[in-house]
Amino acid sequence: MTDTTLDRPAAATGAPLLQIRDLHAWYGESHVLHGVNMEVRAGETVTLLGRNGVGKSTTLRSIVGLLRKRTGTITFRGEDMMTVPLHHTARRGIGFVPEERGIFASLSVEENLYLPPVVAEGGMPVDEIFQLFPNLKERRNSPGTKLSGGEQQMLAMARILRTGTSIMLLDEPTEGLAPVIIQRIGEVLSTLRARGMTILLVEQNFRFASKLADRFYVMEHGQITHGFPVAELPAQMDMLHDVLGV
Repeated sequence: MTDTTLDRPAAATGAPLLQIRDLHAWYGESHVLHGVNMEVRAGETVTLLGRNGVGKSTTLRSIVGLLRKRTGTITFRGEDMMTVPLHHTARRGIGFVPEERGIFASLSVEENLYLPPVVAEGGMPVDEIFQLFPNLKERRNSPGTKLSGGEQQMLAMARILRTGTSIMLLDEPTEGLAPVIIQRIGEVLSTLRARGMTILLVEQNFRFASKLADRFYVMEHGQITHGFPVAELPAQMDMLHDVLGV
């Protein structure tokens, strides 16, 4: 079942910042997404839940244009993103933190932070980023190869914050990290949420995601099967247990 009616929280008004309709995507001949429908409004934290291999990461890659074999509609601020070249996506205000993080291993923390272009006003200054991520301040002169997995994840997020992006897409930010680092990343995301940052989070760690999201989508077999606001979370626990095993 493809959800088209449960994707609007009661408090949301106005047009969605990001809207996806009937999105299909392929890797070669493999049809991965089968008509995805979802939306994110400005200031929301929305979490896309699902088991491995159901199409969550493919959805993010389709949004930013990394996957070009796709059909349907992706609009951001009302603009058709299906026609925007990949190298222009970030300049439209879409920041993507992939699961593999994508930092420059040979550059220092500080060099990594200054490298991405500023795409809009409101980007976070480096000094403020270091307040948010004290670990990075301590390692500001260390190359990416010397960072722990958690520090690399923090750096990948920090680079996006400096650019002034309008929405942050996060792909499995807690994967393989120690509990203390997961807690710290959760604290950072809570701070960003309180500041009005718009976040689309792909996550398998339900306990982590449940503390952050305003709304949830659940994906199975390349489709959105459920969508609900955080207020309905208790009533959805049986379904989540069946689908996610939580």
